[in-house]
Amino acid sequence: MDARRVIAKLRDREEPSQAELSWFARGLASGGVTDAQAGAFAMAACLNGLSEEARVALTLAMRDSGDVLTWDLPGAVIDKHSTGGIGDCTSLLLAPMLAAAGAYVPMISGRGLGHTGGTLDKLEAIPGVVTDVDEARFRAITRDIGCAIVSAASDMAPADKRLYAVRDVTSTVESVDLITASILSKKLAAGLEALILDVKTGSGAFMVSLEDSTALAESLVKTANGAGCKTAALITDMDQPLAPAAGNALEVAVIMEALTAPKNSRLIEVTLALGAELLVLAGIENDPEKAAVKLSETLTNGKAVEIFDRMIAELGGPKDFSGDWQRRLPEANVIREIAAPEAGVVAGLDGRGIGMGVVHMGGGRLKGGERIDPSVGYSEIVELGEKVVKGQPLARLHARSERSAQAAEKAFLEAVTIGDAASPGPLIVAKVG
Repeated sequence: MDARRVIAKLRDREEPSQAELSWFARGLASGGVTDAQAGAFAMAACLNGLSEEARVALTLAMRDSGDVLTWDLPGAVIDKHSTGGIGDCTSLLLAPMLAAAGAYVPMISGRGLGHTGGTLDKLEAIPGVVTDVDEARFRAITRDIGCAIVSAASDMAPADKRLYAVRDVTSTVESVDLITASILSKKLAAGLEALILDVKTGSGAFMVSLEDSTALAESLVKTANGAGCKTAALITDMDQPLAPAAGNALEVAVIMEALTAPKNSRLIEVTLALGAELLVLAGIENDPEKAAVKLSETLTNGKAVEIFDRMIAELGGPKDFSGDWQRRLPEANVIREIAAPEAGVVAGLDGRGIGMGVVHMGGGRLKGGERIDPSVGYSEIVELGEKVVKGQPLARLHARSERSAQAAEKAFLEAVTIGDAASPGPLIVAKVG
C-alpha cells in the first residue's frame, strides 16, 4: 500500500478499493500518513467527490481505525445527531426521554463549532459535571440509567480526529463526503442499532440552502444504512433559534423548564418528531404518532427529568439538580433587555449573527482550547412573525462586562430585521429515508 497511489486515484477520479481506504485510515490514526498526504487526500475528495460505495468504505475504515463498542443490553441502542444550529439543545432533552421510553442512548457528543453551540459545553454549564469519562464509566452509566452524554474517547475513530484537523486548515471542511464520514465514523463506533439525524437548514445552519441540506441528509442516510445502521433524517428549520435562548447555561435553563413544566414550543415539537422517528426505526414503536405520545408522557409523568437528574449526578453534578436548578446555574454579571429600535414585525433573525454574538461574549471559542463563560448569551429571544412596538424587549442580554454587553447588543440588533410582515416556514421541512 502507498499513500501516493490512493491520492493519485482520487485525483484522477478513480475509486480506491476498500482495502486501500482501510489502509489509509489506519495510516491517519498511526501517523504513517503525513499531514501533507492527508491534506492532498482531503482536497482530492473535496474536488472530485466519492461514490456512495466509496463513502461507505471510507466511513467504515475511519470507524474501524479505533475501538468499536458492542453492547449487551435489554433494549435497543440508539442515538440522535444534529448538524448544529442556534438554540439547539434537543440532545439534552431527547436522551432522557428516550431512556424513559425504554431505549439505551450512549450519546457521544461534541463541543461548540463555529457559530453553533456544543452539547458538551451546555451540559458542563451545570456545576461539577465532567463529560470526559472512560469507557467503563460510560458503559456503566448507559446500562444503569439508560443514557449517557459524554465526549468521544481518544481511541474512538482516531482517523477522523486527524483528518478533521487537516480539513480545518486546508479549506476542505465543506465536503459533503468528508462531513458524512466524519459524523458517522464516530456515531457508528458507538455500536448503534438505529440513528436519527437532525439536518438543519437556514440562516443559523452550516448548510444554509435547502438544496445543500438535502444533499447532506441524503448522503448521511444512504451511508449509514449502507454501513448497517438503520438511519433516517429530518431536515428542520434554522432560520431562527430553536429555543428562545442562545448560550450554554441559558439553554440548560430552557431544558429544565421543558423537563419540569413542559408546554408547547418549537423545541419540544422538534424533539418529539425526532424521537418518534427514532423509536419507529428501532422497532420500539410501529407508529410515529403513538411514539410521540409515549415520549410526551415521559415529560408529564416526571420519568424523563428523573433520568436526567440521575445522569447529572453520575457525571459529577449536583444530586436532584431539577429541584433547585435556578440557583445552581451560573449567572452573568450584566443582565439587561435589548429594546426594539422601531415598531413592526420580526421579519428576520440571522442565526449566524446571533451565534457569533454569543461566541464574542465568551460563550464560544474563537480558537481551539479556549475556556468559555457558560453564563453569557441571549434569552427570551423573540420569534419570527412576532409583532413588536418600539422599546419592547427583543431579547434579554447576559454578558460578563458592560463593554461586552454593548458589543453583544449591537450584534443582536444587526441580526434582527423588523419589517411589515414575515412568513416563517415549516419547522419540519422534510424527511429523508
